Amino acid sequence: MAGSAKLCLFCQIARSSTSTHLLYTDDQVSAFPDINPAAFRHYLVIPKNHIPTVNHLLRRAEDYQLVSHMLDVGRSLLRQDAPESKLYRFGFHQPPFNSVNHLHLHCFALPFIPRWKHLKYLSLGPLGGFLEAEKLLERIRPL
Repeated sequence: MAGSAKLCLFCQIARSSTSTHLLYTDDQVSAFPDINPAAFRHYLVIPKNHIPTVNHLLRRAEDYQLVSHMLDVGRSLLRQDAPESKLYRFGFHQPPFNSVNHLHLHCFALPFIPRWKHLKYLSLGPLGGFLEAEKLLERIRPL
């Protein structure tokens, strides 16, 4: 494990080295509630392997499959925990707007609470900001 990954809080969570309550874990990913939720339900899905940001994902099958799996896990958790919610959102912060340098999928069952928190999860087009999971999958879909 690289030096930065040893210090990475999300790597520690993925290895169950913290008191964070895991909602889901398998050999590829772990999921847990966001400590500062922005919506009715707000979960994070992280890979167990340290991947710093979306910019480190390539157009290759393994990256595409990982992000697809992260999205499947997030969808399943929200359908199970918030079936009454009619709107869900899934996405990633892009540098320089990411707060943790470990890839993590934000999974929301809306509404945002309070409503102004949605501002942190807006796309800023070419400047970055929030990237919807489906857009990332388009970007890394193998040729």
